[in-house]
Amino acid sequence: MSSKNQINSESSSNYLKEDLLEIMHYIEETRLPQRAYQIIRTAIKNLKLAPGKTFLEREIAEMLGMSRTPMREALVRLQTEGMITLVPRRGFIINPIKEDDLKEIYEVTESLDGLAVELATNKITEDELQHLKELIVQQKECLSENNLYKWSLLDDQFHADIIKYANNIRLTNIIDIHSDQLYRARLYTINDRPVPYRSVTEHQAIIACMEAQNGEAARLAMQSHRRRALLEISKALEDVNF
Repeated sequence: MSSKNQINSESSSNYLKEDLLEIMHYIEETRLPQRAYQIIRTAIKNLKLAPGKTFLEREIAEMLGMSRTPMREALVRLQTEGMITLVPRRGFIINPIKEDDLKEIYEVTESLDGLAVELATNKITEDELQHLKELIVQQKECLSENNLYKWSLLDDQFHADIIKYANNIRLTNIIDIHSDQLYRARLYTINDRPVPYRSVTEHQAIIACMEAQNGEAARLAMQSHRRRALLEISKALEDVNF
């Protein structure tokens, strides 16, 4: 390896270590396998561990100050969830975002998110409705500032809060299995899709249905919102991977 490439590699490794340690700061879990799992999953979700890239198990364990045993347990779990692929003697590969996989996930979450918003409509409080409205105001501000990354965070929070307001633990756990994959795809393609003004408008429509206590209308609005998002992301993936 040339000295220039070695410097670039070391610099990239330092940046990754900083990103992982920053994520670690917000993880409250103390059990090492679970802690490692949450850190790596969050890094994949936020594209700090980029799709298609290969990483050494030993290197990541050293960055986190952990032994390879909890790291291995975390990686095995992430492989079963479809986030990574373990490669003997090479570490692990962050699975790329594939259109067919994304379509299957959206087919599932379209129905589940529709159910969540319908349940939430029957349980939501005035304060919770106001909170969702405030998120939409913040989303509009992000778009006016062309801050698409922050918009993505708020978009993720909007959907996560509706699921929380459904107050159904089993439903939340099922949706959670796929939520990071959806967020990763949205973030990965955010600069290759139309500016998400329509998404904000659809969020407002969902809130209007919830405010009117029309659960069925809220469900249909959410499912339509998810369906349109899939079409946009699929088109962007085609362009990115071309």
